[in-house]
Amino acid sequence: MFENLTDRLEGVFKKLRGHGKLTEENIQDAMGEVRMALLEADVNFNVVKQFIATVTEKAVGVEVSQALSPGQQIIKIVHEELVALLGGNTEQIRLDGRQPVIIMMAGLQGSGKTTTSGKLARMLKEKGRRPYLVPADVYRPAAIEQLQILGGKIDVPVHPSTTETKPVDICRQAVAVARAKNYDTLIIDTAGRLHVDELLMGELKEIQAAIRPSEVLFVADAMTGQDAVTVAGKFNEDLEITGVVLTKMEGDARGGAALSIKNVTGKPIKFTGVGEGLDALEIFHPDRTASRILGMGDVLTLIEKAEAVVDKKKADKLINKLRQNTFTLEDFLDQIQQIKKMGSLEQIMAMIPGINKLKQLKDAPQPNEKELSKTEAIIRSMTRKERHNYAIINTSRRQRIASGSGTDVADVNRVIKSYSTMLKMMQKMRGKPGLITGQKRRKLPKGLRKN
Repeated sequence: MFENLTDRLEGVFKKLRGHGKLTEENIQDAMGEVRMALLEADVNFNVVKQFIATVTEKAVGVEVSQALSPGQQIIKIVHEELVALLGGNTEQIRLDGRQPVIIMMAGLQGSGKTTTSGKLARMLKEKGRRPYLVPADVYRPAAIEQLQILGGKIDVPVHPSTTETKPVDICRQAVAVARAKNYDTLIIDTAGRLHVDELLMGELKEIQAAIRPSEVLFVADAMTGQDAVTVAGKFNEDLEITGVVLTKMEGDARGGAALSIKNVTGKPIKFTGVGEGLDALEIFHPDRTASRILGMGDVLTLIEKAEAVVDKKKADKLINKLRQNTFTLEDFLDQIQQIKKMGSLEQIMAMIPGINKLKQLKDAPQPNEKELSKTEAIIRSMTRKERHNYAIINTSRRQRIASGSGTDVADVNRVIKSYSTMLKMMQKMRGKPGLITGQKRRKLPKGLRKN
């Protein structure tokens, strides 16, 4: 979501690299462009004003480093201030204290509270918690049923709420059930409105007073920009929220909400929603987000995503296949599925340091989700025998595979060629230090020797 801001900032820093040293004049020029970049990203005006003043003061007074160029020195200062602007430290959810821990989700209608409740329950369950989902929205059609469906998908119990019961009574009953059944975490999905009104706030205050939640998480749609920040401020005044969840962070929003909300409300962003899947909820890390904004990537999150989806036994098996030249199209398909579990290609690439510079090069490859899905369909249309020995895939077989996958023969040829090229590269890599090593060289598979 920060792509435009990243591009603008990289342009500013590129200009600074052409200067031999930092001067008050070139710092002022650079900060003028940074100011415009932040305003265009829909960052709160007062936040931008304070940010620019702080960076300028530090940059003018900085001691010239022999190890850093002028551009690098400014980047270092901007990175530090972006981290502070985004909240400084990673804020974990409060899971200690009295049992059960009660988490109250609040926000306007359409912000994604119900889906986020399901995502949070899934995340906590994976950490060993015993969550209990509580539908307390009795006004929106099918809100209760939606949470029940989500609970079923992640195998988390859902309180049997009804539209005839008052929301505050639903919450009281749910707390009693949780204590009786030893559920250690309640996640309460409250009702929203199209805008802030007295009726909504009155109901939320009543629930808060009745059950005394450990966390009140304000859920906001990042796509609404400064409107999300304004509403967060109002909720914080009335409810004293403990944190923020920004949804739809994978979209094309300009990023202003993320960069403004901590400064305006004083409350940290704790989670971000990065997709529609129930696994698409991430803990918010200010330092990692600042690095992404500045085009430095986010290797730690990339590693965490990989660790979450990669099966250790499968990984070891794959390494052996690579060493022994027995990597098949079946294995190729499995790797595609592993990649898709990590998120969209665009999200994955955004975490790779320097990827923005690569994307700006002429004819640079761009992430193409459709091509990945097409490749998956083509391999799925092959028989097991074909996946394990691609050399038998003759013209008639290619036509059948294309028909079965809804693609052209040219697409099938492209997949097979990519796979065979990959095998050749693996053969070259074997035996080189730090690459695929450890076993005696073997001949390429019979099918590859024919190419």
